[in-house]
Parts: sequence; C-alpha cells; structure tokens
Amino acid sequence: MARTETSELVRIHEGREVPHPGTYELDRSHSAVEFVARHLMISKVRGRFADFDGRIEIAQVPEDSSVEVTARAASVDTGDSARYDHLRSPDFFDAESYPTITFRSTRVEAHKSGRWDVHGDLTVRDVTRPVILAVDFDGATRTPWGQDRVGFSAATELDREDWGLTWNQALETGGVLVGKKVRIELNVEGVRSDAGEAS
Repeated sequence: MARTETSELVRIHEGREVPHPGTYELDRSHSAVEFVARHLMISKVRGRFADFDGRIEIAQVPEDSSVEVTARAASVDTGDSARYDHLRSPDFFDAESYPTITFRSTRVEAHKSGRWDVHGDLTVRDVTRPVILAVDFDGATRTPWGQDRVGFSAATELDREDWGLTWNQALETGGVLVGKKVRIELNVEGVRSDAGEAS
C-alpha cells in the first residue's frame, strides 16, 4: 500500500498533492462554468452559466472520488442578449423543455503528467454522452473565517452536434456561422460542507 503523508490541508498520495477526504460544495461566487465556441470561423466567443451548483466528494483513495455539477440552461450568458436568447431557444439548449445541464463523474484516473482525468456523463437536453475532463488540483487553503477551501480547474473539448445541438447557418464565403467544436472550462472553488458561513 502506498504511503500517504498528511498536513493540515493537503496530503501526499502516491507522490501527488491531494485534498483530505471530505465533501466540498461549489462556491458559485468564486467559481466559473464557461464555454468557448468559434464565431464566423474567425473569432472565439466565450459564454458562461450564471446559475449552477455542484459537489465534490474527495475519497481516501483519490481515484474513488466523485463530482457532480448541474447548470441551469436558462442562465446562459454571452454578453449579447440576442445571442443568449437564441442559445436558450429550441435551436440550442431549449431551456424551457430541458432546464438543466448535468455532469456526473463515473471514474477518476491519475494521469502520468500529474493531471487527473475525470470520466463522466454529460447530459444536454435529452442526450447523455461520455466525456473526459482534464482536471488540475490548484491547491487548498483556510480562510480567516475558518473555512477549508479547495480549487480545481478542468477542461474538455466536444462536438456540440453529438448532443443534438446542430443549428447552424452557412456563410457566403464558405464555412458556418457557429463552430461545431466547443471547449468547456471550469474553474471552481469548493467549500468543505462542515465549514462556517461563507465570506
């Protein structure tokens, strides 16, 4: 059995720094669930979900950990009202019929580079498909109010058409209005569930 060293906030498990076991709830005010897509084949547009929640369960054996994140589709925001209204419509998320977008992990794998691969099921509208998040543990700290907090960043790239988001418009110069490939980025801060009130 591999030796596990401990400190007040983190431990070393098989040569990797990881949080102590526990349940961590996402702090929405210090987290971001975002995506990046191509526009007109020449630029990138960033969007985000303003309303989301999630839970990270850190296990004694890190590979046994799990994560679940739920975003409200109607909270999508791209900084342009016409664009995010279109994203909420049946052409894309159909937020009225399918109000939530969910990710639930199924397996955690230690990557040789030091990164973690979190395998899971992503559900958009009525389609559930597997994805792999490349996850980095960004550290842990204790706030002046006695909360234990952890930080993680994660990303993946997917083809939106795999989830039935096929709307597009051809351009006269060739190509399409919206790129098929979408990069998902999460930068999250989790608060241990038995900590005190948030700052």
